[in-house]
Amino acid sequence: MKNAQVPLGTPPLATDPFSLRIVKRAVLVLIGPFYFLVVAFVPLLMSRRAGFRGWYWRIVKRACSRLLWLLSIRTEISDEDQQTLGDDTNSIIVINHRSHLDGFVLMDVVPDRKWITFAAKKELCDAALLRCGFSGAGLVEVDRKSGKLAMETLTAAVRAMPTRRSVVLFPEGTRARTQSLGAFKAGAVVVARETGRAIRPIVIHDSDRLLARGEIIPKSGTIKIEVLPLFSCQLNDTVDEDVARLRASMIEVFNSK
Repeated sequence: MKNAQVPLGTPPLATDPFSLRIVKRAVLVLIGPFYFLVVAFVPLLMSRRAGFRGWYWRIVKRACSRLLWLLSIRTEISDEDQQTLGDDTNSIIVINHRSHLDGFVLMDVVPDRKWITFAAKKELCDAALLRCGFSGAGLVEVDRKSGKLAMETLTAAVRAMPTRRSVVLFPEGTRARTQSLGAFKAGAVVVARETGRAIRPIVIHDSDRLLARGEIIPKSGTIKIEVLPLFSCQLNDTVDEDVARLRASMIEVFNSK
């Protein structure tokens, strides 16, 4: 049975008592900056060691999970969906974009055996410290000023990835401003067609209720993630037709909550 959609602006249900939330956030304020520095500096010292990316990936995942725990934010995903995500290979992951929490939530629910990475705009990599950390985590640096160059860079990176690693793309391009999904860009479909990979759609619910556009302090609550069946591009159709089918499949799941 489908749940009624929660009206926009409805206060989220806190996952912890108020007193515990205060304690957790005080701990985050005290140790958060030091924890960030450790995660950021590890690549500077260890990136040349054998097997670095494997264990650094797990460090980053644990850091995302601890951050959400300290913010009293829980993630909800079915055992079946988590199994599907863990077994996923040779795919490109697309996920709708509701808030700045989305990447942290996805990192929290992805099993260790499934590797993901993100495409990062070139401007974020200008600082030497961030560049080293992003490189260590396997992020794909993309120059969004040139669409053609961005697609070439992304396609080459996906081709070079082992099959159990997937790049994560936000097809809306930015956080949606509406209660439904925004318009999709064609990037994920173009790269999937060029590399022969399928697309693994993931729908995220309620992250914008915990951290809306323009807010900097997240509320406590639960964010739900749903993993959809693989989406295969139809080469006899146009790119726009594939994009429309992909968006329709995700909207159906998003609106069913």
